[in-house]
Amino acid sequence: MDVPAEKLSLLKVGDLARRSGKTTRAIHLYEELGLLPPPVRSKGGFRLYSADAVARLEWISKLQDMGFSLTDIKSFLKVWEASATAPDAMATVRRIFEDKLRETAETIARLTKLSHELKESLDYLASCRSCEPVHTQPECGRCEIHGHEGRAPLLVDGITKH
Repeated sequence: MDVPAEKLSLLKVGDLARRSGKTTRAIHLYEELGLLPPPVRSKGGFRLYSADAVARLEWISKLQDMGFSLTDIKSFLKVWEASATAPDAMATVRRIFEDKLRETAETIARLTKLSHELKESLDYLASCRSCEPVHTQPECGRCEIHGHEGRAPLLVDGITKH
């Protein structure tokens, strides 16, 4: 039985799920939300997706990695589709990506600071391993043993404050 050439590149939902790393339920949800174009149906009623669907699912995943919700992505597509011209569409995409880049840079800065605070706290706590059992917990925030100089990092000192 000959299969038309255009059908050879079509994927059943299970195949699309395997290629994209998404679940079939997620693919159906994306279709319901309008994020993934509706598939064609085989004579047996199977959903058949074009190879472009793999790229669309990768795009959705990338936007989700960037912090976009499915609702955000749907809005993104509506704005894109409503653009009168290609330059308008691309200007909109540029604005959205500039905002996301700024937000990402702020998140990186916040997480970098937190990383330093955690490292400082872990270094402080490492020296506590050799502390004598005669010391009590309330002493920990103002400890002067092992070079602590009476000051614990905030992440440690906050525990000792009642």
